[in-house]
Amino acid sequence: MPKVKSDDGGALPPSLPDAKAEHERLAEEIRGHDRRYYQDDAPTVSDAEYDDLRKRLNALEVAFPDLVTADSPSQQVGAAPSEAFAKVRHAVPMLSLGNAFAEEDVAEFVARVRRFLQMKPEDELRITAEPKIDGLSASLLYENGVFVRGATRGDGAVGEDVTQNLRTIDDIPERLKGADVPDRIEVRGEVYMSHADFRAMNERQAAAEKPLFANPRNAAAGSLRQLDPKVTAQRPIRFFAYAWGEASSVSSETQFGMVQNLGRWGFPINPEMEVFDSVEGLIGQYHAIEAMRADLGYDIDGVVYKVDRLDLQRRLGFVSRSPRWAIAHKFPAEQATTEVLDIDIQVGRTGALTPVAKLKPVTVGGVVVQNATLHNEDEIARKDVRIGDTVIVQRAGDVIPQIVAVVAEKRPAGAKPFEFPTVCPACGSHAVREEGEAVRRCTGGLICRAQAVERLRHFVSRGAMDIEGLGEKQIEAFYEWGEIREPADIFTLEKREGREGNLTALRNREGWGETSVKNLYAAIEAARTQTVDRLLYGLGIRHVGEVNAKRLMRHFPTIEALRETARSATPPDPAVRGDKGDEAWREIVDIEGIGSIVAKALVEFFKEPRNGPPLDALLAEVRPAGMEKRASNSPVSGKTVVFTGSLERMTRDEAKAMAERLGAKTSGSVSKKTDIVVAGPGAGSKLDKARELGIEILSEDEWLARVGES
Repeated sequence: MPKVKSDDGGALPPSLPDAKAEHERLAEEIRGHDRRYYQDDAPTVSDAEYDDLRKRLNALEVAFPDLVTADSPSQQVGAAPSEAFAKVRHAVPMLSLGNAFAEEDVAEFVARVRRFLQMKPEDELRITAEPKIDGLSASLLYENGVFVRGATRGDGAVGEDVTQNLRTIDDIPERLKGADVPDRIEVRGEVYMSHADFRAMNERQAAAEKPLFANPRNAAAGSLRQLDPKVTAQRPIRFFAYAWGEASSVSSETQFGMVQNLGRWGFPINPEMEVFDSVEGLIGQYHAIEAMRADLGYDIDGVVYKVDRLDLQRRLGFVSRSPRWAIAHKFPAEQATTEVLDIDIQVGRTGALTPVAKLKPVTVGGVVVQNATLHNEDEIARKDVRIGDTVIVQRAGDVIPQIVAVVAEKRPAGAKPFEFPTVCPACGSHAVREEGEAVRRCTGGLICRAQAVERLRHFVSRGAMDIEGLGEKQIEAFYEWGEIREPADIFTLEKREGREGNLTALRNREGWGETSVKNLYAAIEAARTQTVDRLLYGLGIRHVGEVNAKRLMRHFPTIEALRETARSATPPDPAVRGDKGDEAWREIVDIEGIGSIVAKALVEFFKEPRNGPPLDALLAEVRPAGMEKRASNSPVSGKTVVFTGSLERMTRDEAKAMAERLGAKTSGSVSKKTDIVVAGPGAGSKLDKARELGIEILSEDEWLARVGES
């Protein structure tokens, strides 16, 4: 297909495989940002940059509908709830809103609603407009007027139970007032912090020599998600009610009327909410709220429009992760001009090398800015940012400052283009870029000190080695003490305890005692025999998540076997037409669900010489259990099966699931290691290759007879 332009202005990939690779990269990046924003309350990109990532992902899915899957970020909301809190399933999902960035987007939203409802030009359509509070969404369940449970949004379907924390907020009534309060209603709104309270709290933090909070949104979110409600009670957080979820009855026919009811029942509601019957009225309110933004006393990042009539909302319904009847009109970022004093390279916890501009301090949006992200080396080259340049800086979404453009006429003589490093500044390992990636990453995952703490946390996490007692704080403490610097150190901890010059007796350290130490060492001992797929996942290899780890370790019997194959693998040479890589490379990419992106990450990881010693040390300490064997006595157990052509009695996915259930391995291509090819009508080159290699070929009926399902 010819190249076309996407909504974000960039050319779309020419083919589905190229689009799939970009889509996978974007999806992983968006999920990471969602986790840092919703779970960690520590976003690392601006709202505008995040919105651009989502716009690009949506453009790919419009052009290539096959990319839309249930786990795509376009179908998800927020991030999974933290394991630290009990879970609450929302009776009505807490969805997010689509975004408008220009007045034309608002006009299109209104036109789209009218088209969907088949409204005539003279039909009235009333829409509410209200400030979009920049805080943390929460839901409050009331039964017979009494507050019984509160939760965060979480992933939209399941949130975190923060009932006791919400009870500490003065704005949230313990009992609702009014004769028309429903027997059961879930009130939704935003937890936020005012500018004055935020400044006062940071002044107290500074006086106590404690870390300052980055902004009011992070401070409010972090305060609500404290494990100790007493800490939350000391934080000046507030609440605005603006919606509802589950309700035994609805006492109004409009959005505006229901929000006014929330106010009568005892909730603070935003006084700037109004109703309009034209696009011009909505845009006028947008600019009016934008003008009063600096004087509101709390952060907003746009205006939310909602169809007012509730019966029309029900008819409009929802699409993927957002309602058709609402949209958020975002504000543009505030900007200022300053000078680039230096460019530092920071190594992130996932190995990403991120350039950061050190700026001559400048006030942007009321905040003094001294650093700005430059994102990646392509962005530096595209904007041609050099040390000494005068630049325009913005605080998009009032979070992470970024450089918008260089003021070229003010460039000093002799300013040289910035040369991006090809080795990690923290550990000296190779820093590589994957095909289609904008980010350069350190390959020294097991030895890079900049990545060490986060990788250790990942290694002991629930989905990986699942070591109870080694949480985020404990890992950080052991790292600071110098006792756990790489995964193998965890398993030698007990042996080293109490030796002179090593670990002070753990039971004597603050927060530890005889029982907790005993339990920790028992958990570490149990982890020595954790399953091999969890061990592989725990290594934190890029693109090797829990699912891919299982796929790989069903094929390779041990980590050592996988490493040996990856080390010997030679990827295809793009300059040689038809080159498919050597046999070792093809063995990896032929595993069902494992493609070239994952294979390249494995090769980079295992070929990096600095990863060898810490991996050897780890493997010397553990005795991982093999993958769960499935139906080892079945006639196809241990066989590698390829399905090709059209299957008539089941879908391809059903056939693969059946084969794996029976202990077989499935592959997407035919090779010398294939045992059986199941060929349906329309089978092509795979069937020809099977015949050429003398591989057993079965029809669908013969396959079902073989496995006893005929």
